[in-house]
Amino acid sequence: MGIVKIDEALHEEARRASGVMCRSINAQAEFWMKIGMLAEANPMLSFNDLVRRQLAAAAAVQEAA
Repeated sequence: MGIVKIDEALHEEARRASGVMCRSINAQAEFWMKIGMLAEANPMLSFNDLVRRQLAAAAAVQEAA
């Protein structure tokens, strides 16, 4: 685990979003990074499609356990 330096304005946005989404600031930033990576890798998918795929993948892993 490392330290990521981000702009103060982006940190403030993450802080506000984390309160709304009931996540820690770090969890909110991690969520945004993961969704951003998935969006770059799958440019034809919508946000909802990306989340749906992640939920399905998590369910498959849980079923296998």
